[in-house]
Amino acid sequence: MDSFNDRSSPATLIATRRSGKARDMLAPGPDAAQLAAILGAAARVPDHGKLFPWRFVVVENRAAFADRLLAIYRAAKPDAGRLEQEAVNQFATQAPCLVVVLASARPSHIPLWEQELSVGALCQNLCLAAHAHGFVANWLTGWAAFDDQVLALLGGTAPERIAGFFFIGTQAKPLEERPRPDLAAITSHWQG
Repeated sequence: MDSFNDRSSPATLIATRRSGKARDMLAPGPDAAQLAAILGAAARVPDHGKLFPWRFVVVENRAAFADRLLAIYRAAKPDAGRLEQEAVNQFATQAPCLVVVLASARPSHIPLWEQELSVGALCQNLCLAAHAHGFVANWLTGWAAFDDQVLALLGGTAPERIAGFFFIGTQAKPLEERPRPDLAAITSHWQG
């Protein structure tokens, strides 16, 4: 794996980051030291009031997580077919590493919006830090991110929310470039 020191510059790191498809990721994923470094870098975000309105859940036992996730899905959709159930299992077990980010807004004079922006910055930093360590990351949501029982399974309690499931590993296929916006179309200049 590449280390952060192998990247030519932070600008290059940001400009070359792309999401990998979780279903295409293979081992190796980050080892314990690399994952600790990735999470530490992810947490270096603007955080007005030092509230830490986010937290990480590293899913270690992926098979048990898949079983519990499938049970929650079946309870909500008892008529789910085999393909739907296989998709839930594949979601839970794809890629070598899974980190879930929980948004944990705190009661404060700091506006909720600022806390949510901090969560988003943490999520982006998580993707960038994985890239800096030579891995790819895929930030996914889907039904599980909006299910209260899945939140409870991960140790969360309302009003916490799941910001996303972050799959991290080694990409098996070349990454494709996605369409990017025309900067002239999304940029304005205020002259006073």
